[in-house]
Amino acid sequence: MEPYVTSENIDRKAQQWLERIAPFNQHRMQLNPDKAALLVIDMQDFFLDPSSPTFTCGGLAIIPTLKRLIDTFRKAKRPVIFTRHVHNPNLSDAGIMGWWWEGMCLEGSPESEVHKDIAPLQSEKVILKHRYSAFYNTDLETVLRCLKVEDIVVSGIMTNLCCESTARDAYFRDYRVFFLADGTGAINEEMHLASLLNLAFGFAYVTTAEDVIQQLGKSDHSTASDQL
Repeated sequence: MEPYVTSENIDRKAQQWLERIAPFNQHRMQLNPDKAALLVIDMQDFFLDPSSPTFTCGGLAIIPTLKRLIDTFRKAKRPVIFTRHVHNPNLSDAGIMGWWWEGMCLEGSPESEVHKDIAPLQSEKVILKHRYSAFYNTDLETVLRCLKVEDIVVSGIMTNLCCESTARDAYFRDYRVFFLADGTGAINEEMHLASLLNLAFGFAYVTTAEDVIQQLGKSDHSTASDQL
């Protein structure tokens, strides 16, 4: 099966998706760089290997975009927080997911690591989670509160599962959510677009990585100007 998106056509596709959801994507927000954090969700080899039972083709397409976005957040000295979806090798934490899905990403396995092209720095927070939402039974909310984060940029995979669940939970906690049309990926276009539509309607401002990058850049420029 051909992937619904590639790194070569993702910019064009993202514009098409934004046009489709435009009537419902009305809560346009300006990123506050001093209060922003980037979430990179589950960009693990387990989901990015074409031979995996949970291969997410949209994840491969967004790697160059995420690399640029992560570099921009690091340059702006803003938090980049990664998540890894893992389960104990004895599956004691699998629960319903143990029979819902074919194959499990096991903690400590090579395929549970974040893709090498966007690997976290040693100083960056990595959240280990056992369910879709990065907030569920993790310390993510504590970390965000301590960092005084108010704006969350959501990226990673899968658009319609872990990314959407995390975005919804962030909204419930009164965070402003910026959800990336070109920085999230699913297994097919229907699921990806459906999530963008639902999130735009009720939970997030759906935008592009370039829009976020430009806003961080403007902040750097204005700060430098103020210091002259």
